[in-house]
Amino acid sequence: MPEIHHLNCVKIVSPVNDNVCGHCLLLKENDRLILIDTGIGLLDTLNPTERIGQQLIEIVGYRFDENQTAVRQIENLGLDPKKVTDCIISHLDNDHIGGLPDFPQATVHLGIEELDNFNSDNPRYLKLPLAHNPTIKTYAKSDLEWFGFEARKVIVDIETEIFLVPLFGHTFGHCGVALKAANKWLFYVADAYYMKIELADEQHPVNELAKMRADDNNLRVATIGKIRKFVKDHPEIEIFGYHDIEEFKFYKN
Repeated sequence: MPEIHHLNCVKIVSPVNDNVCGHCLLLKENDRLILIDTGIGLLDTLNPTERIGQQLIEIVGYRFDENQTAVRQIENLGLDPKKVTDCIISHLDNDHIGGLPDFPQATVHLGIEELDNFNSDNPRYLKLPLAHNPTIKTYAKSDLEWFGFEARKVIVDIETEIFLVPLFGHTFGHCGVALKAANKWLFYVADAYYMKIELADEQHPVNELAKMRADDNNLRVATIGKIRKFVKDHPEIEIFGYHDIEEFKFYKN
């Protein structure tokens, strides 16, 4: 039976919320561990200015704690971080992939558009999280569908079904992740919204921040519209994002 652990691997203090999280998933199946996004890495907490830069630290509002990193939390669960064989990545912003160097042997899975965006001149990306040259497996446009969304089946040799689900806008290659474990679907939408209240309140102040951070705001707005419809049509499926601390508390309680 697969095990799913919810990990908070980031702390951000922002003008909108003084406790913004980084909600990652750890999937344990048989003798393998798979991370869905990684949060801030151990090296980031030890050398934040060198790896992230003081300006970005202040703009984002990062707070650093070695014990909050995925690698330390995995150890605290009594598991071996060396058994993390795969990291499934929503997008390549540093707060989602800073931990990749902590799992240097893991294969990185992401949408091909996101890797192309990373390799462009887009200034939003830091290059250090991929400087260890991990094996990267990309996923291109697919004819598969998952509850009305395009779906790209993630190829990992486990029983749990996992799909990358394009949710473009926040970045040009931003994806959510759908996974089915124990006959139950979870839908992680990453940064498609920052706070779940955005689904009900289109004028919430956090929308301005989301607009500023979007590579394509029109795509972002269209994506969140699709998510609103999905939530209404499929209340049986659990959905959550990356940064909403109240969502994270729900899964930890």
